[in-house]
Amino acid sequence: MRVAIDDFGTGYSSLAYLQKFPLDAIKIDQVFVADLQPGAAARDTTIIDSIVSLAHALDFEVIAEGVQTGEQLDTLTALGCDVVQGNFVSEPLIAETAGRWVAGRTLTRRA
Repeated sequence: MRVAIDDFGTGYSSLAYLQKFPLDAIKIDQVFVADLQPGAAARDTTIIDSIVSLAHALDFEVIAEGVQTGEQLDTLTALGCDVVQGNFVSEPLIAETAGRWVAGRTLTRRA
């Protein structure tokens, strides 16, 4: 079993949880990803860059939620995000369909 903090950066996802719980991953909330549009303000990427740096320094995987565009994927990849999820990758699928989808793909990381 792996443990992740979901919606990191919003609501009840406190930095204190990074010390308290045996975590494997941090999921960056989609509100931060949504702001990654062409011409985005520097602070939009700075927040994600800071989360990624902190997570990697603590040896956590970083997952970004809500990726909708190739530009968002490229920016997240450049910032060091490990995994993405969102409609750009695939619409939500039922378990049987998801299994076939994964089996039929070669997953590679964009450079």
